[in-house]
Amino acid sequence: MTRTADTVPAPIGVAATVVLLRDGAGGPEVLLLERPRHRGSFAGAWVFPGGGVDPEDSVPTDAAAPSPDAASHPDAAEELAARRAAVREVREETGLEVSPGSLVCTALWIPPASAPKRLRTWFYLTAAPAGAIVLAEDEVIDYAWLRPEAALERHASAALMLVAPTWVTLHGLCGFGSVAGIIASAARRGRARYETRLGASGSGPTLFWAGDVAYDDEALAEHAGGRHRLEIGDPPWVYSRSGPD
Repeated sequence: MTRTADTVPAPIGVAATVVLLRDGAGGPEVLLLERPRHRGSFAGAWVFPGGGVDPEDSVPTDAAAPSPDAASHPDAAEELAARRAAVREVREETGLEVSPGSLVCTALWIPPASAPKRLRTWFYLTAAPAGAIVLAEDEVIDYAWLRPEAALERHASAALMLVAPTWVTLHGLCGFGSVAGIIASAARRGRARYETRLGASGSGPTLFWAGDVAYDDEALAEHAGGRHRLEIGDPPWVYSRSGPD
């Protein structure tokens, strides 16, 4: 079925997410927060700190620093608002204070047209600042520092719930020996764009992104060609991408 049959998308908002990293004894670790299990967005999921952009985030009254390429892309104003929201959300949800200039913008995620609540979400990463974590009890019920590999293993065994953007981000963090290495790699690679389309492949429900042979027509899902997809049926989920990440 070609994508012309897609539903009319719901209005879309803007959000920000921050991947906080620290060096642990076994390698880099990432901070994950558990959302309340019976209410709110991503109920029961383990996510990175983040949330929606508020109107005040669009007012340049603080010291939010632009990303190095902010002046060169058409979403510069939105990205700066998301950067301010990222700093605010980390503070509100964890009690930690991150520097806006330390945030490396790694991705922009756009949900499928069929999603009931659509948010263009800007993803950032940074080294976690020093300080005790103080959770916002109405938004977060637990937290954990985990190696990306360990988080994916727990998801595969149904020990924790992840949503697709978190899963793909964790997948991309695997294999690094230090936080410095992750940040340097992210800065070199620049910002990725994940405009998600939901469909099916021979393995069941599947998310497709640009570069996949079935991105515009899921009937081609089993044909030879490019791959950029995440199979999200029963765990373990399977990510496939041909060409460079």
